[in-house]
Amino acid sequence: MANQPAPLTRHLRIRREREHTVLEFHGEIDIAAAAQITPYLDRATTRPGARVVIDLSGVDFFDCSGLRLLYRARSRVLSQGGELRLVCTHPLTLRILKVTGLARLLPPQPTLEAALGQPEAASGPV
Repeated sequence: MANQPAPLTRHLRIRREREHTVLEFHGEIDIAAAAQITPYLDRATTRPGARVVIDLSGVDFFDCSGLRLLYRARSRVLSQGGELRLVCTHPLTLRILKVTGLARLLPPQPTLEAALGQPEAASGPV
């Protein structure tokens, strides 16, 4: 059963679900939001073997600061032998992920359910 804690910032909620840490991003993910999110992201991605899902389904705007957060999370999780999964359905954000090549490294899933059910090796090194 998932718990629903209060937001840590107006841009981030974190909860545990099926042995994964789920980071839900909300609103506009720009440089100001990234500065608020980074300490929590770092804490969630520093544990050895961390299983993390970043859920972008509540995001209205996503710029290069958001991309840096995703690359940072991926690098930190993989260096600790963990896994990172991504949920994203917003057309413009999906386009950014595809154009930058991040969609190949971190394949976006349409729902949290799909991300939690995808194979373990989906976020491995390429």
